[in-house]
Amino acid sequence: MNFKCPLIVVADMAVSRTFYEDVLRQKVILDFGANITFAGDFALQTKDSWRDFIKKSEILNKPNNFELYFEEEAFDKFMTHLKNFSIDYLHDVVEYPWGQRVTRFYDPDGHIIEVGESMTTVVKRFLSQGMTVAETAEKTQHPIEFVRKCLSF
Repeated sequence: MNFKCPLIVVADMAVSRTFYEDVLRQKVILDFGANITFAGDFALQTKDSWRDFIKKSEILNKPNNFELYFEEEAFDKFMTHLKNFSIDYLHDVVEYPWGQRVTRFYDPDGHIIEVGESMTTVVKRFLSQGMTVAETAEKTQHPIEFVRKCLSF
């Protein structure tokens, strides 16, 4: 058995598609009208068609129990890009103890979106600030081999 992709239910496909294409710069690879799949291997399904599939009338909004996680190499540029949109943030940028900066916000249907720096970017940032490979590995909680590999990117 192979896991294929997460699917999230949306009230208005046009609004959600625009959000994922414009805000998160995702590319649609399959469009079936009531269902679309993005190159990042996640899908959107219309609420009405989903109700028919599962034979349930109640679809929860903003349950805060699931997120779609994206990584961004140019994190600061992305944060500037977000200023072009009306975003409902869970929180502004947070830097975790391992050095990764992330932000979380809601999509139009209340699904949590997390966008974080890639760990390659975090490693490069620490190395450029003068940290050694060993210090960077310890700080980022990644193996020394991963940190060394980041030097070649």
